[in-house]
Amino acid sequence: MEENSSNGFQPEINLEKLHKMAAELKLPGKFILRLLNAALVSVTNLLARILGSKLIRGHFHLMLSALVLFGPVLSFWVSKYSVFANSNNYLYRKFLKSTWGWTCVFTGSFILLLSLSARHSACLVLRHLSRIGVVGLLWWGCQRLLALLEDAAGTCYEQMTPARGIQGTTSSVQPLLLLHEDRTKLSCLKASMEWRGYEVSQEVLIVCLCCLLLVEEMSVFGLHLDQTKPLQKSTGAPLRFIFLLCVVLLAVWMFLLLCLLAHFPKFPAQHLGGALGYLGWRGLYQGWYRLKLSWGSPALPGEGLFTTTDIERQPQ
Repeated sequence: MEENSSNGFQPEINLEKLHKMAAELKLPGKFILRLLNAALVSVTNLLARILGSKLIRGHFHLMLSALVLFGPVLSFWVSKYSVFANSNNYLYRKFLKSTWGWTCVFTGSFILLLSLSARHSACLVLRHLSRIGVVGLLWWGCQRLLALLEDAAGTCYEQMTPARGIQGTTSSVQPLLLLHEDRTKLSCLKASMEWRGYEVSQEVLIVCLCCLLLVEEMSVFGLHLDQTKPLQKSTGAPLRFIFLLCVVLLAVWMFLLLCLLAHFPKFPAQHLGGALGYLGWRGLYQGWYRLKLSWGSPALPGEGLFTTTDIERQPQ
């Protein structure tokens, strides 16, 4: 028994074989990663050229204005039984109510990575990130101002039960409305009462503003790619990936805006919201941001990150 155990076969672990097996398993993984990276590079290069073109950068606000102006006409053709005709739709609940939050996170991440990739300057990074803070303050101020204006211009009514005739039948007279002057719009709606007055669609306002902001911020990515080519530097995958996510977010906002206009048309509330969103973008990106630093301007997207000639190519 001892001889058999001593002369018996005892398997030994061969480290060289394990290394070869691990290397063979890594090859398909590396191939898949290279394939995904090549697809990411191709897609982001194409999208950067599209968003950086004169057609998009110079006329996107006109396209968005036409969508807001004529979008409600689609309500004559869309089905009221569509999934998007339900205000409790998943996209509405998860995205529409937090439009600014999603835009702030994605756009802020893109500006941060782009600024660090182009220039390693903390002051310059904070200066470009301050644009997001300015738009956030604008949106907060618009919410407060619109709430005050709506409370001042509207009234709250409580619908009274109609009186009954002598025979016990309901009278043909319209139901009475009891006026509550001390109610705000928020408290009126919470009490299940009826609010009548002028209003501005805050949903259309913030969606339009976020769409214009995303196009302005992402349009300079093509300039960054052009700058890295002569230096033979490769743009990092994280920056390309967050740029792709921003494009997807822009597509989501455009789709949700189209759904709001087609399935829930409100004239002129939605048009007023779109107009205010356009004015906010116009005053910031086409006005204040083009001023010099002495005016406290956070600068235009890409300013200080690329050469002066590249920035001057931006459409006015």
